[in-house]
Amino acid sequence: MEAAATRAFLGIYLNDHLAGAAGGVELARRAAGAHGGTGEGERLRRLADDIAADRGALLSIIMSLGIPVRRYKSMAVWAAEKAGRLKFNGRLRSRSPLSDLLELEGLRLAVEGKAAGWRTLLTIVDEFPDLDAAELRVLEGRAQAQISVLEELRMAAVQKVFRASEPTGTAASTS
Repeated sequence: MEAAATRAFLGIYLNDHLAGAAGGVELARRAAGAHGGTGEGERLRRLADDIAADRGALLSIIMSLGIPVRRYKSMAVWAAEKAGRLKFNGRLRSRSPLSDLLELEGLRLAVEGKAAGWRTLLTIVDEFPDLDAAELRVLEGRAQAQISVLEELRMAAVQKVFRASEPTGTAASTS
């Protein structure tokens, strides 16, 4: 493949990841805000800060490569994240515990995608001298740590949603 096409594909790829990062930052901040004043909320706030820092690192990488930033993609994902808040999770007037679980699963998927993006860049570091392999390894390691935190929080949410004591009259039949 010719160099111009490769560079164009890299620009699209990185801008798509940047757009995803914008949605991830918003989702992480919303999840942290929903748990304000709790241990979970503090963990989610630190996670949201890390995700925002990772977005900044990605933006720096894009700029160092001389790739134009396509802000319209980030705006579209930002708007989609806001629209995603309108989903029905079993409650109309208050926050459902299912919202926590779905948000944590969405964040985990987003961070898995981010980790894959760092690994992709590591595989092409020889083709693009402005990429810093050491920095990419640090970012990929941080993504793996974020995945671990999200999985712990996700499993706690599973317990809250599906392992709670059953309301009276809903016990499962033994037949």
